[in-house]
Amino acid sequence: MAKFDEISIYDYTLEELKERLKPSFRAKQVYNWLYKKYAKSYDEMKNLPKDLIEDLKTNYPLDVMQIVKKEQSSDGSIKYLFKLRDNLTVEAVLLLMKDKKLDEDGQIVRSEKYTVCISSQVGCKVGCSFCLTAKGGFVRNLTVGEYIAQIIHIKRDNEIAENKALNIVYMGMGEPLDNFDNFVKAVEIFSELDGLAISRRRQTVSTSGIASKIKKLGEKDLQIQLAISLHAVDDELRSELIPMNKAYNIASIIEAVKAFPVDTRKKVMFEYLVIKDKNDSLDAAKKLVKLLDGIQAKVNLIYFNPYPGTTYQRPLEQDMIKFKDFLNSKSVICTIRESKGLDISAACGQLREKEIKKD
Repeated sequence: MAKFDEISIYDYTLEELKERLKPSFRAKQVYNWLYKKYAKSYDEMKNLPKDLIEDLKTNYPLDVMQIVKKEQSSDGSIKYLFKLRDNLTVEAVLLLMKDKKLDEDGQIVRSEKYTVCISSQVGCKVGCSFCLTAKGGFVRNLTVGEYIAQIIHIKRDNEIAENKALNIVYMGMGEPLDNFDNFVKAVEIFSELDGLAISRRRQTVSTSGIASKIKKLGEKDLQIQLAISLHAVDDELRSELIPMNKAYNIASIIEAVKAFPVDTRKKVMFEYLVIKDKNDSLDAAKKLVKLLDGIQAKVNLIYFNPYPGTTYQRPLEQDMIKFKDFLNSKSVICTIRESKGLDISAACGQLREKEIKKD
């Protein structure tokens, strides 16, 4: 397994920087430049003394990653490919959930609503059969700073104001709970009020179901939202789709979820990737209702997004609707996720794969 742990300025919490930079108020100034003004270099930080700027340049790198490609969809979604310092690449996506709305006088009555999907690893160990990211195998975990820099680059690139709230989903390349410590620290840095100030309740971690890590995360009670990539209602199919299911089967995942602390205003999200003739039947819907009994659950049905070389097919719209309507009739909240970026490299890992083949 490749190892990469080069530290950057984005790897530090505010309290850690206060211990390192003296006088300690300088840390807050640096944080303001990084997370409120999205500074690209230390030379922009005009209120810092020159000797501190030189120290920062030497010991706290700022150039964590760079945007090497982006594709914009007609629906406003933007897929980013980032090159890291060791020349590896990862993806992130800016999702425009709601457009800006103006009144008849041109005044803003509703601003844009954004969700950013970020990666946790270069590649992935889980090996899901439907996932393009898995085809390249696992390379390494992202550092804390690489988590943070994805958001900084996207906010800067889209000129998203520092006080503009957005949602983060840890749902890109890799398994977040397989990079547990770095993920947990990233949650802390994202939520720092003197930094990006992204509420923990606006952060959702999506996991393929590492039951032991779900339990460990629950014990930390970070107040973030939990999403489970379930995708099947029986272990036979789930083991085909997610080989890790042999180690953490459906029963162990459900047990861990039931012990997870959930905000009474929120629900545990169960992501269900619907694949034609695999898991799209009403029988599967009935089993899912039984499986989720006793859980504050919301089911998000996701159209499988075909990519070159896959044997799986996109489900029919009428089957998706039947599945949703049945769950709703049984008092299980169920929605169909609106497909974003169908006219670009939307599937996770697709843009990276395209660039690798080009090289």
